[in-house]
Amino acid sequence: MSEQFQLAARYIIDHPHDVALLSMRDQARLAGVQPATMTRLAKYLSLGGYDEVRQMYADAVRNGDMGFARKADAQVLTQKRKGDQSFAREILRSQAEQILHLAESSQLDAIVSTARRLARASRVYFIGLRSSHAIVWHLHYILSMIGDRSVMLDAVAGTGTDAFARATRDDVLFATSVFPYTRITVELAEYAHQNGIPIVAITDSKVAPLARVADDVVLVQTESPSFFHTMTPAFAVAEVLGALIAGQSAEAARESLLRFDVHLADFNTHLRSRTQTRNLRSSKPPSLPE
Repeated sequence: MSEQFQLAARYIIDHPHDVALLSMRDQARLAGVQPATMTRLAKYLSLGGYDEVRQMYADAVRNGDMGFARKADAQVLTQKRKGDQSFAREILRSQAEQILHLAESSQLDAIVSTARRLARASRVYFIGLRSSHAIVWHLHYILSMIGDRSVMLDAVAGTGTDAFARATRDDVLFATSVFPYTRITVELAEYAHQNGIPIVAITDSKVAPLARVADDVVLVQTESPSFFHTMTPAFAVAEVLGALIAGQSAEAARESLLRFDVHLADFNTHLRSRTQTRNLRSSKPPSLPE
């Protein structure tokens, strides 16, 4: 190998996690070579380009799970070099591109199909733990505003999954988990699958554990310049699902929302003018039958 190839190869050998996480230009700078050297080295190794090198290392990292601390080490290098403002901009632009991808890909069909299945369900059970908890809680909250079919399976007092004992094949389990996948979420989905209970899922890969058992799957990207995977695309999907479900049962949703608005006004939940409060109470729908 030439001296430049040796420098590049030594960097790859000594920093395998950086190869998986940093851009080719960042790696070339840290190795002390030109970016073109990285490409020529890949071709010297009979590969199509340096992206193949990065993909192999990314797969190895994914299969081995390098942990958050090691990812943070890689982030520190990038953040120090680019500065806080540029690094923050990079994260935001990455999230925006991932959301835009959802709007322009086949995942849009998956979102619509998922919304229709949820709208038809007698009851929707939600499971999403750790970083996925905010996703399922947000959609559960939206559905609780427009009806009473939503059940959150959280882990309060260790009884999180107990309510699922009442689930039937007319119901749906809504599950969310991304790599590294949470064991309890996957096990509950597998239990639902074995018992013929429909499953819809938000996850990050076609070969993810949830994707293998779900009837409808929305795939989201989670890659981020940050040490922590992004949940922003998944959160956006939850918001879209809530809007679609409400629109598909417009009359029932409207009546429920009128009661919800009045309830919030009665408890003075939000800061409102006196006129706003008076208008809400004057639009109060008929009481539910005993």
